[in-house]
Amino acid sequence: MTDIDPRIEVLREMRAKAQGGGGQDKIDRQHAKGKLTARERLDLLLDKDSFTELEPFVVQQNTPEDEALLGDGVVTGYGTVDGRTVYVYAQDFTVMGGALGEMHSRKICRVMDLSAANGSPIVGLIDSGGARIQEGVKSLGGYAEIFKRNAQYSGVVPQISLILGPCAGGAAYSPALTDIIIMVEKQSFMFLTGPQVIKTVTGEETDFESLGGAQVHLNVSGTAHLITKDEETALALVRYVLGYLPANNVENPPLADSADDPDRLAESLNSLVPMDPGMPYSMHEVIEAVVDRGSFLELQAGYARNAIVGLARFDGMTVGILAQEPSVMAGVIDIDAADKLCRTVRLCDAFNIPLVTFVDSPGFLPGVGQEHRGIIRHGAKVLYAYSEANVPKISVVTRKAYGGAYVVMSSKYLGTDINYAWPSAEIAVMGAEGATNILHGRELAKAEDPKADRARLEAEYRQRYLTPYAAAYAGYVDEVIEPAETRRKIITALRAIQHKSERHPSRKHGNMPV
Repeated sequence: MTDIDPRIEVLREMRAKAQGGGGQDKIDRQHAKGKLTARERLDLLLDKDSFTELEPFVVQQNTPEDEALLGDGVVTGYGTVDGRTVYVYAQDFTVMGGALGEMHSRKICRVMDLSAANGSPIVGLIDSGGARIQEGVKSLGGYAEIFKRNAQYSGVVPQISLILGPCAGGAAYSPALTDIIIMVEKQSFMFLTGPQVIKTVTGEETDFESLGGAQVHLNVSGTAHLITKDEETALALVRYVLGYLPANNVENPPLADSADDPDRLAESLNSLVPMDPGMPYSMHEVIEAVVDRGSFLELQAGYARNAIVGLARFDGMTVGILAQEPSVMAGVIDIDAADKLCRTVRLCDAFNIPLVTFVDSPGFLPGVGQEHRGIIRHGAKVLYAYSEANVPKISVVTRKAYGGAYVVMSSKYLGTDINYAWPSAEIAVMGAEGATNILHGRELAKAEDPKADRARLEAEYRQRYLTPYAAAYAGYVDEVIEPAETRRKIITALRAIQHKSERHPSRKHGNMPV
């Protein structure tokens, strides 16, 4: 038997040491918490045997050799998801609690640079105690380098953050700059200042879960896009989300196989919208009925529930879905809903994903609080986003499209390519009751039977203005369609405008209201 070259023996020992993280006792503690190690997570995320590690022997500088831990608390490299290249980094909590230092940050920046240079998504698995205090300003500089790349590569390659443990302090700004944030219930935490600091400074008492847990960020802050019950499901969800997205900003989203008939009619939609304009119905039901079956992936589902955003497919084509939910606050647009809509429009536009918008909103939420908090500024974000977006855009007015809500929600003159309306659509400056008060207030005040006169005047207003045909006569909608044929109409339109090319005036960048 040939003797093994001692240099090869050393290499094998180094590899084994690097893969051992912080040691078996630390790994056992990680497992005892119900958490996977960084390498176990990568095995589940990536295609089998596809992972190639980069810089596994990097260590914290100026550390005695017998104390240095290979990898410096983060595993970096690249692999494939469904055969497509993806760059990854996974913070290793078994090494100094995954705390970030100079070399740790350099490794992350390295794979971020490679992902952008090669036009492939970057996925970060975050599980860290924060900045490495003993490295002082070098840790802060390391975070700044990551943040800068998050910003510079935004809209260049998809960036996905999977929070699998703590993400506290300044570290939270990195995922906040990425496209999609996924959290795990009872395990993921994000906050700028922890419970103890808050108690000291403000006197408020809270805990990790109540302050920055997954449910809080899905339903209250709107920071998280998706949450899951466990790590395994979260890692599978990352793979699923990547299937909707292109590798970069110059590619189109992948076309999926669809077993759903593109000519399928949704007969239930013909009787979905109540005759009474004040009665609610479910826009979720509309969306599920027209997209490829089972393809709707709702984002930020618990936040600003009066608006609906997400990704879906029509005949295998990825689209962004935007809508109001008339069963929540009558579908009115408030500050939070405006931010939610705007962010999704810009995500889709950045990655060549067509926009399909379903409109049913009586307008923007009135009130002193909304006005003082800047509903004008926040509503203008939606207007700006739709106007700036040059991807294919289709809108369907299902019922109310009043005033500013009509204008900002992908109206024809913001550059929307195809505009449809259902027979139930009401496109006008305002509803019949408000319009009658303004137009005929004095007349009604003097009327002998104001109730009967009001009913007559409101009916006349509805007949003249609150009809999709009035908008169609003037060219504000392209066609009034039967609800059942919505799926077929959208698919036909998407095919017709899929090669759309539209350029805006040359500029450094616009000044979006933020």
